[in-house]
Amino acid sequence: MRAMEQSVSEQLVKTSCALCVNSCGLEIDVRDNKIIKVKGMAGHPFSKGQICPRARAIIDWEYSPDRLTYPMKKEKGQWRRISWDEALDSIAVKLDKLAEMHGARSLAVHVGSIGTEDRETTELTQRFCGAHGTPNYLEAGLCYHDTIRARMITFGRFPLEQPENSRCIVLWGHNPDNSNPPKATRIRKSIREGSKLIVIDPERIPLAKKGQYYQIRPGTDLALVLSMLNVVIFEGLHDRDFIEKWTVGFDKLKEHVKQYIPEKVSTITGIEADDIREIARNYATNKPACIIQGTCSIGQQRCGFQSARAFSLLQAITGNIYIPGSWAKIPMPHFTRSRIPLDEQPIGAEKYPLYYQLWGRNFGLGHGLSLPEAVIAGKPHFIKALLLIAANPVVYEPEGKKFQETFMKLDLMVVMDLFMNETAKLADIVLPAANFLEKPGLGYSYAVVQGIPFIMARNKVVDPPGECWSEFKFLKQLAKRMGYGKHFPWETEADFIDYELTDTGFNLEQLREERCNGVIFATTVYGDKAYKDNGFPTPSGKIELYSETLAGYGYDPLPVYEEPSQSPVRTPDLAKEYPLILITGRRILEYTHSQMRNIPSLRVKVPEPLVDINPTTAKLYNVVDGDMVRIETPKGSIVMKLKANDDLAQGVVSIPHGWPDANANRLTDLELRDPITGFPEFKALLCRLTKA
Repeated sequence: MRAMEQSVSEQLVKTSCALCVNSCGLEIDVRDNKIIKVKGMAGHPFSKGQICPRARAIIDWEYSPDRLTYPMKKEKGQWRRISWDEALDSIAVKLDKLAEMHGARSLAVHVGSIGTEDRETTELTQRFCGAHGTPNYLEAGLCYHDTIRARMITFGRFPLEQPENSRCIVLWGHNPDNSNPPKATRIRKSIREGSKLIVIDPERIPLAKKGQYYQIRPGTDLALVLSMLNVVIFEGLHDRDFIEKWTVGFDKLKEHVKQYIPEKVSTITGIEADDIREIARNYATNKPACIIQGTCSIGQQRCGFQSARAFSLLQAITGNIYIPGSWAKIPMPHFTRSRIPLDEQPIGAEKYPLYYQLWGRNFGLGHGLSLPEAVIAGKPHFIKALLLIAANPVVYEPEGKKFQETFMKLDLMVVMDLFMNETAKLADIVLPAANFLEKPGLGYSYAVVQGIPFIMARNKVVDPPGECWSEFKFLKQLAKRMGYGKHFPWETEADFIDYELTDTGFNLEQLREERCNGVIFATTVYGDKAYKDNGFPTPSGKIELYSETLAGYGYDPLPVYEEPSQSPVRTPDLAKEYPLILITGRRILEYTHSQMRNIPSLRVKVPEPLVDINPTTAKLYNVVDGDMVRIETPKGSIVMKLKANDDLAQGVVSIPHGWPDANANRLTDLELRDPITGFPEFKALLCRLTKA
């Protein structure tokens, strides 16, 4: 018996989850290279022991029988198992041939997420692009970066909201209970300590019961912010001293917002004029205050970027910047970059030049929504080959059929992923990937997402199954075959992570030795200490309420409200045929985008997609809770089961994304986008509904 006990290897592995961007801390019991138990890391500075349903299902996910465990190649429409050597040789030969015929830039690489926040994959893939000579490393172009860029234009950097110590929290188009439970916990704690809560959303979310709720017509958020600016300025609720010392363009802003009087904006948003004044006064007179906008809900509108800009202006003119409880300057980790810069611009840079200059130029990013035009029409040049790592564009990109058509026209499509998703089915070669539990990495998103300057080691927990490889191993071996081996000198993933950490002053082993396997690497600076010596890193050295940079690119220097591309006001004839407002992308805590629906323990909780409709609206169309209904737009139709939702605005249809059998992106339109960021209009389209 004693000998048997000694043969069993048991350990507790601390690591960072990568099933979503929050990167919560995990403690995982492992026995003989097998996960036995998963729980939250109690001492973690952000998640504090919390885990979501996805993390609780990690064992089922890790040992799913659906995992891809060996490379495959499609021949005459059928999959054939191949070796890694054959896969690497086939890819290398084809890429060489295409580069010779069409140039190196005929290759595009698109990285999504195996475990979502995996900076090692991003860095290594960008490095491979540089070694090959293609600028076309693509991001999805769907969310959050609009917020970052809008604040960069205004402040020169990206300040982040801090609900702790706030006297007034405005939760705008964001339901953290379904997308960010630790942040919801922080908000509730602040409310218990006396903070006012204002919720602005087409749906009365659970947190709305804790404060004042205002129901807004989807897609009209910018009009409401501009009207709040009107009230704050013309009722003298702005911070005159701060504005005079630290901003430029206030007089122009004041003149600009004269037109957005509450009575006029009430007819646009559906919120009463007196309520608009009440929102503005409560926000402006309870300092410190912070606006927390939804990651996707605001950005995925025609005025998404300018809405994020307007939030910045409202924070600035009330002096709610760089003080505890407002928006703070969070120190960011300075990792050593490994990409190889190229002079040539990626696809999308010409169409969205400011978006590229503010982010893509420094990080080597093209715009993923430009891919169909490049593959099908050769604009700005032809893409002939695509390497997709942990991405499922057929399901998550707008107008999924267009992406399906795009992939069918490629000369080579290689997908590396955990499961055979809808996009992988279209590939020529499919490669089995290791997930975040099966390789080392860094948990690093805390500063940019949660406002906590913390980095931690993401430790390997178990070995990958079958022939699954990490992206490091795949890219290193492919580079070697293609003559780029010198660009991948690191022998192991740990060696590469230590290289990433060079400029931080830490190494992987030091992180592992710390409590929670990580460190608070800096202190957040508040007050004028954050800017009094050097000002703000903008062209003027001050907060730019009026942006000459935007004007220089031909965009409005002050936010101007526009109706959604499809709306009863802008397109009344279309609205007669499609009278309901469609919101896509409803979050479900059990799933991350299109992932994890194949996990039985999660699927039993949320077995099918549901379309939310107010019962009054449903009655107009002779349908009731539980009916199967057809949702149609000019682009297509899908069938889903109806869920009556009293909390949703009348005349609105809200559907989740990520379901391949009820793909929301059969309804969306690739051409309807924010003109500055190119983000798709997912949050205010027109649709109609019939009983299926």
